[in-house]
This record gives sequence, C-alpha cells and structure tokens, in this order.
Amino acid sequence: MTAAGAIAQSVTATADLNARLDGASPVAVIAAAAELIGRDRLAVVSSFGTESAVLLKFVADVDPAIPVIFLDTGWLFEETLAYRDTLVGRLGLRDVRTVQPRAEDLARQDADRALWFSDLDACCRIRKVEPLARALAPFDAWVNGRKRFQGGLRAAIPVVEADGARLKFNPLAGLSAEDLRLTFDAAGLPPHPLAASGFASVGCMPCTSRSEADEEARAGRWRGRAKTECGIHTVPTA
Repeated sequence: MTAAGAIAQSVTATADLNARLDGASPVAVIAAAAELIGRDRLAVVSSFGTESAVLLKFVADVDPAIPVIFLDTGWLFEETLAYRDTLVGRLGLRDVRTVQPRAEDLARQDADRALWFSDLDACCRIRKVEPLARALAPFDAWVNGRKRFQGGLRAAIPVVEADGARLKFNPLAGLSAEDLRLTFDAAGLPPHPLAASGFASVGCMPCTSRSEADEEARAGRWRGRAKTECGIHTVPTA
C-alpha cells in the first residue's frame, strides 16, 4: 500500500495531516502534497473555469510538470476550451491531460444529447464522474480548487480529506473571493472570457447561467434544480 493509501484509510492519519496543513498557504499545501505523494502520483483536476487560474498558478509555482486533468464533457463553452489553451501557455504547464467521456457510453445513454434535461445525475456521471475515475486510476492523490466561500456542500471542506483509497487536497479551501481577486491582480492572470458577462462559475453550457452580484458564486450552476454538485466531489473516485 502506498503512503497516500495508508493515510487515506486511516481517519487519524488524515486528520493529523489536515491539522498540519490547515492554515498553510496554497503553495505550501501543494508542495507538501508533491513531497508526500511524488509528482508522478499526484494529479491536479481543473475545470479551467472562472477561478481556475489561481490554483493553476500556485501549481506552476511548485512544479509546472505536475499532471493536470481537464474534463472535456462535450458540453463545454468554446470560451472555456480557449481559456484552457491560454492558461497552459501563460503558466507553462507541461502535462495537461484532456479526458473525455467514452463514445460508446454517449451513444448508448445520450445519443440525442438530451440527458442533461431528463436526468442530470446520469449526465454528470457519464460525462464527468466516470471519465475522472478512469483518469485518476494511476494516481494516489489529487488536488482541486474548491473553496469554502462557494457555499453549499463546500462550506466546511478540510484542506486534506480521504477520497476512497486516495487523498484529496483542497489548498484553496480557506481563501476568500477577495484573496482570489488579489492573486489575479498580483500575478496578472487573464480572466475567463465569460467572467465579464456575469458568469461567476462556468460549467457545461446547458447547466450554467449568469449570476447576480448578491448571489453565491455557484448560484448559476443547475439553476432551479436541487442539484449543487456534479458528483466528482461527492462520489469516491476509488
């Protein structure tokens, strides 16, 4: 069993690691993850959405060769795909892996591309959850960009948690919206092309809408539905 697996399967060890890193800077959390896990066994998962540049900037500061997994669901905005290419070049990321749903799964379960309307959870499962599970198979831990201020199920996320047999690192957990803005400004990071149009959080086209200034950051995701998460953070990946 790997060190990450042993920690993930031990509640005490995971809690101890979380206590050690809680309050540490995002760069320090990512560096600790890379040291503990090893670069080749650690993956960063990024949507290349409106806030993604901050996490990816911190990752590049630690090691731009850490693998980055990008889920292309087949329903993404063209602006998101262009933003991915912009950030990869700007930050010098050297190992970005685009993962897509299986063609046979789409043909069997979503041939008319209407599953997002009839069964949101099934759509997310075949387009995001299952592809990510496949992509993470070679890795012992992963890093993501969730923040507590985003609300909902994210309001109390720890910096380190177990995700099945893997560890999951949330280095931005304690950052505020103002912290993100300051990082964007200080590093001169380009904004997502849709941010200026009122999209505070960007996912798949059918399930993303603009948000009002007084709404939570993710209010425009699955608007009018009970759903608040796609499933990759609520279903263990191993």
